[in-house]
Amino acid sequence: MLTINEAEQNRGESVRRFEIGTNPSIASLVSVEREPAAPVGDELLVRVEASSLNFHDYLVATGAIKVAPGRVPLSDGVGIVEACGPDAVGFTSGDRVIGTFFAGWSDGPPTAARVGNMLGDHVDGFASHYVTMSERLFTRSPKGLAPVEAAALPCAGLTAWRATVVEGAIKPGSTVLVQGTGGVSVFAAQFARMAGARVIATSSSAEKAERLKALGVDEVINYSEDPKWGRTARELSDGGVDHLVEVAGGDLSQSLQALRVGGSLCLVGALTRQPITFPAAHMIYGNLHVSGITVGSRQQQVDMVKAVEAGGLRPVIDSIHSFDDLRGAFEVLEAQKHFGKIAIAYG
Repeated sequence: MLTINEAEQNRGESVRRFEIGTNPSIASLVSVEREPAAPVGDELLVRVEASSLNFHDYLVATGAIKVAPGRVPLSDGVGIVEACGPDAVGFTSGDRVIGTFFAGWSDGPPTAARVGNMLGDHVDGFASHYVTMSERLFTRSPKGLAPVEAAALPCAGLTAWRATVVEGAIKPGSTVLVQGTGGVSVFAAQFARMAGARVIATSSSAEKAERLKALGVDEVINYSEDPKWGRTARELSDGGVDHLVEVAGGDLSQSLQALRVGGSLCLVGALTRQPITFPAAHMIYGNLHVSGITVGSRQQQVDMVKAVEAGGLRPVIDSIHSFDDLRGAFEVLEAQKHFGKIAIAYG
């Protein structure tokens, strides 16, 4: 694994990329040489500097989400614009840009068409030293962040931004509960703190609990020692939390129990891979609001980038792996022991 400084120093030139094979698995990711396409129309040729891993990428790499053989995985990417097509007007050579999760959601509410094309899934992603894509699939990268930090933003960062600031409408004095220490949860805690909210987190690790508190989390509940952690959260928040960012899925009983009357839950993931279940009484008598989201739009990413710069937010990076060690990075993700984001530095 690399440090951020080492990742900065290890840049090189290559046209290598990884593709999904006919029998997908982490071990069977295919490394190939492909000449990058020259940009036409509004396209940009981008030299990719870094990426980060998401659970969605893992599902693609292992075949749980079926994609066409030869698909280039990874939805996250940051890089330098090397050349612009004749119709590109938003960027120039030398700009650092970050990709968007969706290929067709610029602004407005989600629709079937807007959320129907995910990078690294329906269309090629960023597991390549060079990519050629429409400029509409990029925003500028936040100033002051290393590439491996900026690469953590497009999926996990934007999901947390939308879950807390956009859908959750949190404000100073709100109480927000986040689950665990994965990328979305850590970002959600950071954005909530930036907005002036009080943050409660759940974790089964005393070591990770201390790291959460170092980030500004106010209270940490050990859910393995406290199976009724929803009631504990209500007690710690004087009647229930205002908003909860749900990443675990499965049985939502404790999550709904943690909410105040009229509170809201944003379902952003289902890491347990279990069917969603919940007691209807909690929903009805609690007058609770439950919504599901998938990342966000390009405009929401533009807004998030501005907030990251204004608030001085630094993404939390668990580990940095070389491009050659993409399979090893996926194995770290698979172990589910990380704190924050697992980054890939391209060299």
